[in-house]
Amino acid sequence: MFSEQFGSDSKLVNQQAYFYARTLNIADKDVFVFSVDMTVLSNLPYYKDHGFGTEPYNATLYDAWVLLGEATTMRETKKLYDKLLALGIKIIFLTGRTVDKEDVTKRNLKSAGFHTWEKLILKDPFLYGGKNALQYKSAERKKLEKEGYRIIGNIGDQWSDILGANKGHRTFKLPNPMYYIN
Repeated sequence: MFSEQFGSDSKLVNQQAYFYARTLNIADKDVFVFSVDMTVLSNLPYYKDHGFGTEPYNATLYDAWVLLGEATTMRETKKLYDKLLALGIKIIFLTGRTVDKEDVTKRNLKSAGFHTWEKLILKDPFLYGGKNALQYKSAERKKLEKEGYRIIGNIGDQWSDILGANKGHRTFKLPNPMYYIN
């Protein structure tokens, strides 16, 4: 379902993240932050059924699809995830999915092969109502650092995943030709 260029770009970004990580001396509170949708879980099956981005976004339809828990594995990012775990790096998933989708997100992550993580952070609409993705993710990364974590790496498919405050020591931007989140 992916184009050859998309696969090549994704592979390159994930390889660079691993090459960086293997040069580090890992401490106990060192973490690598991963976004979820189009970083570890692919929502391309949804977009395939909805015109690959040519149809206007429909939050109701998309949420119904998320609740099915059928997002597939982003293959190259799964390889990075496995290699980081082998290096002793803790993984934190930081997603724009809302807290009501916690159980289905956990099940979907596990079914896609992501069984180990330090934290799964989902968006609380009561805390972040009216805030964009950049503001939300920056605030959550700041909380992580206040808890003593050191964000050694941060990977995502949206600029809002890797920009803003407390973005980490190094960021890695994956391709996403389907959509842009502010």
